[in-house]
Amino acid sequence: MSVKSRIEILLQDGLAPERLEVINESHQHAGHQESFDGTGETHMRVRIVSEKFSKMSRLERHRAVNELLKPELEAGLHALAVEASAPGEPTRW
Repeated sequence: MSVKSRIEILLQDGLAPERLEVINESHQHAGHQESFDGTGETHMRVRIVSEKFSKMSRLERHRAVNELLKPELEAGLHALAVEASAPGEPTRW
């Protein structure tokens, strides 16, 4: 199973989002480190809208996502960008 799929499952189970998009951005980081060619699933962006975020600060939202994705981060996910919103809040996507 891909990293993207595992992330989607963890977030669906933990946050029951109304909207969820997981984007592999690894290719955009090729050459940032001498040995990294941009292949694989090491840099991911999560865009998520969940009712569970409605009473959380931005920092609390990021912490909640990071906690759910801790197994992936420990397994080698190098970078995680999080765009977390509650329903009705503006999003950039």
